[in-house]
Amino acid sequence: MNTFSSTLECGTSVSRRAACGGILAAATLLLSGQSKAASQQPIRFGVGPTLPTPDDSRRAWEPLFKQIAEKLGRPYTLVATTDWAGISVALASGKIDVSFIGPWGYILAKRQGSVTPMAVAKLDGLTTYRAIVVAREGLAHAKWPQDGKGMRVSFADMGSTSGWLIPSYWFKQQGIDPKTYFQYRDGATHAANETAVANGQVDFATDNDRNRQLMIDNGTLRAEASNIVWQSDPIPNSLIAARGDLDPRTFDVIKQILLGLTEDEAKKLMPKHYTGFGPTNDSDYRLIEEAGVALGLLKTS
Repeated sequence: MNTFSSTLECGTSVSRRAACGGILAAATLLLSGQSKAASQQPIRFGVGPTLPTPDDSRRAWEPLFKQIAEKLGRPYTLVATTDWAGISVALASGKIDVSFIGPWGYILAKRQGSVTPMAVAKLDGLTTYRAIVVAREGLAHAKWPQDGKGMRVSFADMGSTSGWLIPSYWFKQQGIDPKTYFQYRDGATHAANETAVANGQVDFATDNDRNRQLMIDNGTLRAEASNIVWQSDPIPNSLIAARGDLDPRTFDVIKQILLGLTEDEAKKLMPKHYTGFGPTNDSDYRLIEEAGVALGLLKTS
C-alpha cells in the first residue's frame, strides 16, 4: 500500500493513530523538503545577441531577469550567446528554461524540441519591426538589387530573423541566390554588420530598423554612415519563450510578470526603446515558419 495515499485508514486505537500520524508527518516533511529543494534550484535564463557583445547583452537584460527571479523567490543564472542559433539550441535542448529569442530562433527551437511562447516584446509600443539592408555611404544604387550585383554583402547568422531568414526569403521570391549574386558572407551580428558597412569593409549588410536606431541613439553608429536600400514588411518582434516542460506554476507567474510590466517599469528594467510585453501565441509566427519551409530549412509540418 502507498503510504502517501489519501485512503490510508488509521483506525481508532492509540497505537494505530500514533503510527499513522508518524507516517503522515514523514510524508508531509518529505514532500515539503522536495518542494523546498525545487524552489532553490536556479532558474536558467538566456538571451541572444541583442547588443554587440555577449557581456553587453547580459548587462542590458539582467535587471529584468533578476527581478523575475526575485519574484519567484529563486536564484538564477543568465547566459548570453554570440549568435541567435545558439540561443535556439540551448532552449530546445533544455539547457536553459526561459529565453529572450528571435522569431526565427523560436521556430527553430520549436521544431527541435518543445518550446512555448510567453510574451512578445514591445519597442516604442510596437510589437513588430522590419528587416533592412543598408549600403555604405556614397554608394550609387539607384536600382536595388540590380546595382548591387557582384558587390560585397554581409548577412547575419542563420539563426537571425531579420538578418538572415527574411532577406533570404525575399531574394528567393525575386529569383535571386544572394550567395552567387553578391560576394557573399554571413555569420555576423547585426552590430558587426552595421560597423562593417560604416567602415567600408562591405558594400551592403543586413540588419533591422530597431537595432540600427538603437546604435544611432547610443552613438555607436553615425546615421550618415550608411543608408537603407530595402526593408521588409512588418515582422513580429523577438519574444520570451520557455522550454515546453517548464512547470505550469513557474510559467504562469513569469508570464504574468511580463504582461504586467508598466511602460515606466520596462524602461528601468529593459534596454532602450523597450516598453514592455504584449500577449502572443504560436500562430503569430506562421509567416516565419513558412519562410523556413520555402527556403528548404524546414519540412512541411
